[in-house]
Amino acid sequence: MRLVGPNGEQVGIVRVEDALRLAAEADLDLVEVAPMAKPPVAKLMDFGKFKYEAALKAREARKNQVNTVIKEIKLRPKIDPHDYGTKKGHVERFLKGGDKVKVTIMFRGREQSRPELGFRLLQRLAEDVIELGTVESAPKQDGRNMIMVLGPTKKKSEAMAEQRRARTAAPAAEAAEQPQDVSTETAAEPTAPEAETTEPAT
Repeated sequence: MRLVGPNGEQVGIVRVEDALRLAAEADLDLVEVAPMAKPPVAKLMDFGKFKYEAALKAREARKNQVNTVIKEIKLRPKIDPHDYGTKKGHVERFLKGGDKVKVTIMFRGREQSRPELGFRLLQRLAEDVIELGTVESAPKQDGRNMIMVLGPTKKKSEAMAEQRRARTAAPAAEAAEQPQDVSTETAAEPTAPEAETTEPAT
């Protein structure tokens, strides 16, 4: 087999017995890295450390993996102003997180004859969140519903990076705001002299 040293150096073609002896002398493992090669290639390494580093790399790759998610918010054409503010807050939070938002207007009964109400509501929402997202799919009627899709202005990876920075910066800011323990000696305040009491003359 062709043997590779622990630092990547080429040892050369050696017998399996010799490779095992070298591994035992160096207190390392003999790992076959290219079994299909002619001759097969093996490397001297600390296999436990190798598996640990590979697991760390895989975990880091999963952390940086970006999964685009489409969130959905449902509204009614005659939505209450307070409810609208709450729903708008959800849309803003989703867009800040780098996710797309599917906004659905649900029409019921006679509301189906007034599609312009839903269209105006969707336009208003798009204008209210224009700094965080843009309209990717214009409002369109789909049976009893009207649908619009908003896309974030920031990429998912950028939003995730910002969230990680904010999480790491928060503990440092809290530590900076902690009051310093400064011991100061306070001088004893002088006590007022006792007032002399005089008895009235009889």
